[in-house]
Amino acid sequence: MPEIDFSQQPVNTQTKGLGRLNSGARMGDIREQGWNILREDVSLPVAVLLEERVEHNLSWMREFIQRYQLKLAPHGKTTMSPELYQLQMEYGAWGITLATAPQVNAAFQHGVRKVIMANQLVGKGNMAMIAGLLHEDPDFDFTCIVDSAENVEALGHYFAGQQLKLRIMFEYGISGGRTGIRTDQQEAEVLAAVKRWPQSLALVGVELYEGVSNDEAVIRQFLRNVMARTEALALAGEFAESQVILTGAGSAWFDVVAEELTREERHLDPAKRYTLEIILRSGCYVTHDVGAYQTALERMQTSNPVAREMNSSLQPALQVWAAVQSLPEPGRAIIALGKRDAGYDAGYPKAAGHFRPRSVSQPGYTTVVPAPEDWKVFAMMDQHAFMSIPENADLKVGDMLVFDISHPCLTFDKWRQLLLVNEQWDVTGAVTTWF
Repeated sequence: MPEIDFSQQPVNTQTKGLGRLNSGARMGDIREQGWNILREDVSLPVAVLLEERVEHNLSWMREFIQRYQLKLAPHGKTTMSPELYQLQMEYGAWGITLATAPQVNAAFQHGVRKVIMANQLVGKGNMAMIAGLLHEDPDFDFTCIVDSAENVEALGHYFAGQQLKLRIMFEYGISGGRTGIRTDQQEAEVLAAVKRWPQSLALVGVELYEGVSNDEAVIRQFLRNVMARTEALALAGEFAESQVILTGAGSAWFDVVAEELTREERHLDPAKRYTLEIILRSGCYVTHDVGAYQTALERMQTSNPVAREMNSSLQPALQVWAAVQSLPEPGRAIIALGKRDAGYDAGYPKAAGHFRPRSVSQPGYTTVVPAPEDWKVFAMMDQHAFMSIPENADLKVGDMLVFDISHPCLTFDKWRQLLLVNEQWDVTGAVTTWF
């Protein structure tokens, strides 16, 4: 990925989570403002990335994949942030995974040139978008997945008309799960369709997504089955390239995928007619969370030998600051934070810290103090969060709360810019999103 100077990009000054800026401001100007969250220099609510924790998480994942001798193409749909893509590449990522043609286009326009689209490319409008990128840069390394003969036929016909060769992978899936080939008959039908379009399609590997199951035994067996099918296809000479891609792993089970796809007892080709390029796709590691992925990490540190040996863990690096807006009745606080500001599909935001700004009528705090465990968000509307508190809680209108987030994907997509902050809550920069 060519390095881009993001500091010269314009700031969207007509969105939330910023301090006062001139309309012509550039991203690099944000660092120069001297903003501090605790001084109320920034409009709340605001989404922030804790810079030191982000760098820690990037280093952690780099060491993890190095220990397993794997490659990493983190799922970019998590953040849709080109600045974070560039950081991920600097910390050892091979490329970026995306889910849709418009996402691929956004990444391409920001310099990403190695993409796995871990999804089916369906519909002429989407095909035209990818074909346009391949025409623009013939060296663009793009691969998508297929699981049906119908999709293969449509892709073959369209890309033949464009005089392009599209690199594709088989996707295998779990019964009752999401997409992916389920049976030997489906595999045979898809393979036969690929062979009808040698001028426009190249089968280069296999993709899977294990995260549709929460049963570790089921996941491990699925991974072993896919490994066996990949090796059988490779030995039969069905792949167009000698280096065969095998890619899997969401953000919850990437340790199990790494273990299973690097098992020493797996059958290797003694004639070395092919090699496996194993690529993990975990995306949420860059910010982690305090919900589902924290639970997954705790499991991982108990059962995965590499994670145990590393003697450190991923850290939650995405938070949202908001103000106490109203204390309408005993035991209830209304926070100016809503569904438009933070994800709630995997659990409500969790109050992590409390700060009282200085004012004429009260002295305020000198630092952020931990929020009590019994301050709990129990409902959210578009712009409001309902929080239960003890009747004698030391909480006032205008106080600031910082919230940890579960499932970072659905918080990122609610912000066009997120501020980078250091441990003193100084704003050190910002990243953009392109949802």
